[in-house]
Amino acid sequence: MNTKIIMPLFSARIKELRKERKLKQREMAALLECTERHYQCIEYGQVNVPSLDLMFLADYFGVSTDYLLGLDDHRKRH
Repeated sequence: MNTKIIMPLFSARIKELRKERKLKQREMAALLECTERHYQCIEYGQVNVPSLDLMFLADYFGVSTDYLLGLDDHRKRH
């Protein structure tokens, strides 16, 4: 199993959602309880996001995890 899967769509969507809320990367890092540098790596697609963080982000932004992962183009949860 390849653990180095890059998810460019996830990175783009999380950045877009962050900017829509006018949040800074350091604010997102605080929400996820990680360093700003680690959050930047998430946004640049350099690290994978743990499932609990993925669920938190989906809930925080009011979107589905499928949307964040690029499996669905509809933001709203079904």
